[in-house]
Amino acid sequence: MKPLFSFVLILTAACFHTGAKAQSLMENDHNLDNKQQSIVSISALTATGDLDQLKIQLNKGLDAGLTINEIKEVLVQLYAYCGFPRSLNGITTFMAVIDDRKAKGITDTEGKAASPVNDPDKYQTGKKTLQTLTGREEKTLTGANAFAPAIDTFLKEHLFADIFNRDVLTFKQRELVTVSALAAMSGVAAQLQAHIFMGMNTGLTEPQLSEAFRIIDQIMGKNQGDIARATLEKVLTSKKQ
Repeated sequence: MKPLFSFVLILTAACFHTGAKAQSLMENDHNLDNKQQSIVSISALTATGDLDQLKIQLNKGLDAGLTINEIKEVLVQLYAYCGFPRSLNGITTFMAVIDDRKAKGITDTEGKAASPVNDPDKYQTGKKTLQTLTGREEKTLTGANAFAPAIDTFLKEHLFADIFNRDVLTFKQRELVTVSALAAMSGVAAQLQAHIFMGMNTGLTEPQLSEAFRIIDQIMGKNQGDIARATLEKVLTSKKQ
């Protein structure tokens, strides 16, 4: 009986461990970790130009374990969505934060720098990146890209080749940056809808996006968060069709 009893105990412990691990994985899928929460806040505050609050969130991001180069990548990418002025303001604010932390004796991790890129055909690279993000093959240009082909070239060669293919951040992280910035800005619901779709294709979950939009509530107010949630519902509806 004793060997049988021991076997039952071992089996029960193994099942508990497996169940606990699965539960932990499910929780990770349903929640933003501290780094991701900081990415949301930093992106939204940079996009809206609230530099006082941005300074606080940059400190929190570093404390959460984001490297200096990861935050640099977030701030650089944002220029494509909120413009050079606010991106540059975010970068100069970050410079001040780093100097202040150094003066206090805080040593932050520099992190991996982006690898050099030598791409002879950035348009095709950007096109492939966009296809990966959307999960759809683009056969012909449509909409604004067809009306103004120059913007199509700039989007593919610069945004989706030069920026998105830099290896410091993953596609999932870059889409979290983009969604957070667009969710904080007014008048860009169409672009937000497109990037929520792409974000979910890269692994962002509905609960994670909902959590991101609760952070938008805190930064921009519930009305702005409601717009983001309504946009998310449109994406979820389209995915069911």
